[in-house]
Amino acid sequence: MKYRKLGKTGIEISEIGYGAWGIGGKQWQGGTDDESIRALHRAFELGLNFIDTALAYGEGHSERLVGTVVKDAPHRVFVATKVPPKNQVWPAAPGSPLEDVFPYDYIVASTEESLRNLKTETIDLQQLHVWDPGWMRRDEWKRALEDLRKAGKIRFAGISINDHQPDSALEVVASGLIDSVQVIYNIFDQSPGRNLFPAVMKHNVGVLARVPLDEGSLTGTITADTVFEGDEFRASYFRGDRRQQVVEHVEALKADLGGEVPGTLPEAALRFCISHPAVSSVIPGMRRVKTVESSLSVPDIGPLDQSILERLKKHEWKKNFYS
Repeated sequence: MKYRKLGKTGIEISEIGYGAWGIGGKQWQGGTDDESIRALHRAFELGLNFIDTALAYGEGHSERLVGTVVKDAPHRVFVATKVPPKNQVWPAAPGSPLEDVFPYDYIVASTEESLRNLKTETIDLQQLHVWDPGWMRRDEWKRALEDLRKAGKIRFAGISINDHQPDSALEVVASGLIDSVQVIYNIFDQSPGRNLFPAVMKHNVGVLARVPLDEGSLTGTITADTVFEGDEFRASYFRGDRRQQVVEHVEALKADLGGEVPGTLPEAALRFCISHPAVSSVIPGMRRVKTVESSLSVPDIGPLDQSILERLKKHEWKKNFYS
């Protein structure tokens, strides 16, 4: 495993982190708590030292599971979580009133709940789960995070940027108010590389690259006939003809790579993410031991060659399946 600094925090986190949405158990089918615990322990054995969870993942279930296993890790594990929007709207609608989403008392109370779930006295990184640039003019969220920091309840603070809106964080990145941003970054959505990544490098803000496999598109396993059971999140994400669109884009990507990149397509997709120096850690969702072992092999393989990265630029795909 290799490690990178999380911006100006000075802490060093594994290039591959553990995305813990899937172990929340509410919006993802398959897997069990026992399997998730085995996967987490295997990740620790392989050197992973960073987990990203959220209070909203399974109504705290993901946090509670993380809190159970981190105390038994063989080394220091840094944990990030998030304050969910009070109005339960993801992503934040443009112009959302701050008092409906992140009032001072709500941020504090949510953090206290996460501390109990995680069985810890201090959260390494607390993040706002949605973001609207209009909130830069408001003081409540800034004061809440700073008061929590002063009280020793959080060490660092960040934001999770709305889906496919990296430029909405440019002002807050430049402000010095946050330590990290979490943003969608993958072969299909390369947009953070244009403006956000230069900004975070200039202001020494850490980057957590989320959705590196585009909710499964970049695993290469989704077909036009794939069925997602029950109320799994991806049944909506890949509704209608979207699965066929994925097949067409993935086949074009595979043809362009032409067997030049060793390993699986997911491994190549993760290597794409760690190839950018602005990225502190990539946080794929992992629920099974075999997924952990595959994902955590990526840092040893290393970034993609520049010639491959240039070739991948044409596979950027402007879409928003979350809408």
